[in-house]
Amino acid sequence: MTLAASHGSEQNAMRVVVVTGPSGAGRSTAINALEDLGFEAIDNLPLTLLPRLLSGPPMPRPLALGVDVRNRDFSAEGLAEVVEIMGTEAGFDATLVYLDCETDVLLRRFSETRRKHPLATKGTALDGIIQEKTLIDSLRLKADVLIDTSAMSPHDLRAELVDWFAPPDDGRMAISVQSFSYKRGMPRGPDMVLDCRFLKNPHWEASLRKLTGLDQQVGDYIATDPRLADFQTRTADLVLSLLPAYREEGKSYFTIAFGCTGGQHRSVFMAEWLANSLAEHDWQVSIRHRELERKQSDGSPLAQGRDI
Repeated sequence: MTLAASHGSEQNAMRVVVVTGPSGAGRSTAINALEDLGFEAIDNLPLTLLPRLLSGPPMPRPLALGVDVRNRDFSAEGLAEVVEIMGTEAGFDATLVYLDCETDVLLRRFSETRRKHPLATKGTALDGIIQEKTLIDSLRLKADVLIDTSAMSPHDLRAELVDWFAPPDDGRMAISVQSFSYKRGMPRGPDMVLDCRFLKNPHWEASLRKLTGLDQQVGDYIATDPRLADFQTRTADLVLSLLPAYREEGKSYFTIAFGCTGGQHRSVFMAEWLANSLAEHDWQVSIRHRELERKQSDGSPLAQGRDI
């Protein structure tokens, strides 16, 4: 197999990131994250078409390829061969990313989503998981980047990929603003945590209890707290003064988390406010609400976080 690359010198090599791993480990999330970073993303392209794609005219953007057992002509050997060829031929800068995950976590994820494992045609999801891991384990050993997603949320995985693949000359720092409930524990790895539990709690208003900090009525209620304006001013001044310093230190991703008792009203309201404030100052911001995500299972944009 040859690619006949014609993408110029090594300095102008075509960047190709190939993402693989067991089903349920987060490949789709990874492909979407790379697309957000400026990659041309193609998922589940048949292996037989890869040489034709890579031998064509040079692409204006780096390329992210998602490959797993659902490809009709998939084989670990075939994928390894393509990646090896890209690694030896001039004109390519190839990276193989393997997303790993513990078997029990994969089983739980398939159970929660009620999706059928692609290899579990007759057996159980566990049978499919074990069979798939056997088929692709050799790729795990050959991976340039190995990421264990067992304890990661989709947001955590996105942050990990930003650290690995954000353009080094971009000069921008991606900001994540989150909300959470202290009752369910702290989120994983925030850089800054701010407590909102001193603000007036909409939970004690019967008409607001089932609403969230995304609703105008809730925001209007919290705004009646005389301490809110000072809290917002001081928070904005602090964050806007620190972010440039972190960026100068080379940090590419910064997470700010707001917590309240239930993670439904005050923390959501403050996270939305800060995210929009930072976006107005030209910071690249994504936002997620952990406890609202727990309540949603319809795959809506809110349930998976979003950029603003």
